[in-house]
Amino acid sequence: MKRETTAEGATVEEALDTALAQLGVQQDAVEYEVIEEAGKRLFGLGSERLAQVRVWLREEFIAEIGEREDDDAPPEGVAKEDNLETAEPGADTPPTGLLRVSVEDLSDEELDRVADEAVSAIQSVLNGFGIEASIEEYEGDEGEIILDIVGDDLGLLIGRHGRTLDALQILVAAITNRRIGFRYPVLVDVEGYRNRRRVKLEEMGQRAAERAIRQQGPVKLRPMSSLERRVVHMSLRDNPRVSTASEGEEPFRAVVVTPRRR
Repeated sequence: MKRETTAEGATVEEALDTALAQLGVQQDAVEYEVIEEAGKRLFGLGSERLAQVRVWLREEFIAEIGEREDDDAPPEGVAKEDNLETAEPGADTPPTGLLRVSVEDLSDEELDRVADEAVSAIQSVLNGFGIEASIEEYEGDEGEIILDIVGDDLGLLIGRHGRTLDALQILVAAITNRRIGFRYPVLVDVEGYRNRRRVKLEEMGQRAAERAIRQQGPVKLRPMSSLERRVVHMSLRDNPRVSTASEGEEPFRAVVVTPRRR
């Protein structure tokens, strides 16, 4: 695996995104320095100066590389990450034998039952950890049920790079679907972690789209989980100038943003 790279971009953020894609990692796995800020060239000569960054892998991340597959594996007996109800567009139907339904297919009483069963599943996990917390319920933009766990010292439920939260998501979805007898999208969050991450991912997707249009070529983002990739896909689905697709194998699967031909 490549451990260090240098990249350029119209902004420091774009340069950093490019470097992370080259290294195939996320930002929390690296350290970086800004070699040069973007701006006008001296005396206005020539084109604008691009930002340039040097990025290298953190020592602790390098030490973890050999254990990555074990760390990323879902709990025994639980479906893989891309089998989640919130899988990215185009993903195959999970082999659960359960019918997926939408918000239009359910009555208010049935929606309440889905939420109640999901909350019950979460509470069972919290009890197992000896954690006391409350669960706040929201409706997402796509009709999904969002359950945000709120309390003190909940970092344990998020885990490094959100891995524990992803495992909790898989477990709660599996338990809820089995109990209600059909598949309905339920998203588990902790203290708004996913929402903060969503905003950052949407901004990253928009920057990638702008770069793809400007360069008239595909832009590959750094590897992400299926949940994170779905956020990028959804943020760009209404952009008529680009298309998105996922490429590669887990855990290095990444979104590629491609400009559409006019």
